[in-house]
Amino acid sequence: MWRVPHPPMLSVMSDTPVKQQSTAAFYGQAVASFSIAMAATAIGIFRLDADAWVRAFLAIAVLYLVTSAFTLAKVIRDRQEAGRIVSRVDQARLEKLLAEHDPFEKL
Repeated sequence: MWRVPHPPMLSVMSDTPVKQQSTAAFYGQAVASFSIAMAATAIGIFRLDADAWVRAFLAIAVLYLVTSAFTLAKVIRDRQEAGRIVSRVDQARLEKLLAEHDPFEKL
């Protein structure tokens, strides 16, 4: 069978990941989107044709949902950052072993 050759893996271990930074426009869009969604939900709950206790329950449910979403996003981010740190430590150890290895040394 005919096989496509793979490109050589040169300097893969020494590449450092670039820190991803959000733009000001992306940050502004996220804040605006969140603000509009919260305002629309608050207006919807306030204008709902229901008893006050039903509206209060819905408002508290929305606040609980928002806080749990922020917590989930933080936990996911923290796990991802911890994975990067472990990966970089393992990469540094491997690079040190490869640098110290002498292929001509007698066993």
